[in-house]
Amino acid sequence: MSWQDFKKILREGNSYRNRVKPKRLKKDMATYGVGSTKGSKRAQAGSPYKNVKVSFKGKGFNDISAPPGALEEVEAESFEVHDELQPEIWDEDDLLRDEVRKVLLEIAEDFLGGLEVSADMLDLRFTGSLANYNWSKYSDIDLHIVVDYSEIDDNVGLVKAFFDAARMRWNDKHQILIHGFEVEIYVEDLNEAHTSSGLYSVLEGEWLKKPEPAKREVDFETAQKKADDYIDQTDRVSTMIYEDEDYDRALRNIERIKQKIRNMRKAGLDSAEREFSAENIAFKILRRDNILQKLNDLRYDAYDSSMTINEE
Repeated sequence: MSWQDFKKILREGNSYRNRVKPKRLKKDMATYGVGSTKGSKRAQAGSPYKNVKVSFKGKGFNDISAPPGALEEVEAESFEVHDELQPEIWDEDDLLRDEVRKVLLEIAEDFLGGLEVSADMLDLRFTGSLANYNWSKYSDIDLHIVVDYSEIDDNVGLVKAFFDAARMRWNDKHQILIHGFEVEIYVEDLNEAHTSSGLYSVLEGEWLKKPEPAKREVDFETAQKKADDYIDQTDRVSTMIYEDEDYDRALRNIERIKQKIRNMRKAGLDSAEREFSAENIAFKILRRDNILQKLNDLRYDAYDSSMTINEE
């Protein structure tokens, strides 16, 4: 959709929100890919945005609960620090390989070219574990397209929402693999601060911040304990919904857990260890175990159940 259409939808949505029931609003907004709706087929029928959601409703507690750490046996070795950058992505001079750089530039240009809003790419940046020495088979190519939000609209929050929706649509529709690593697109504001210890300009073909090859010890045991605690808390929320039917309490706890996870990761990235901190590793374990997605799914089920009136 165009930028003007996007703003119009949000304006109408804010007005509409005060006049209709929540479920009706969720359905109508899903037509435009704004917000979410329970029932992926209904959302996909009228929207270019996929909305795939796995619901836990109807399953017994034992089907969805697991003791801490049991959702996936996370390999401690996958968090080890290597002595070199990923050799299929980087050449012997630690520069991005030409064929990789060419494809990444083309992907970014195609993405921006498909938007009905004019946005100049000020830089194209490669960051994340693949731009560092802690890469693994689980790593993605984190590709950040840098634009100036304020050049598009004074309401930079609205611009961010537009780009987030656009890049989620792109990532959902495409699965581009480069040497087995999936490309994930982000649209970054020019004024956004960076905490990563590895940052490479694909546009200029040079490091903006080159990572240090020094060997670092990852405190995996602490990271696993932190992750296990949040897995356990998530299972307790499942009990609140499916056994206790205490939906308001479940919703409060879901938001609390999500905020604590966000704060945990931020604290880790702001620490001296940054990407190698136990907090950031714990976040990655939770992401691999799909705990963040499960929390979102539980939130939808709790909300829908709280709004449902059953027949006597």
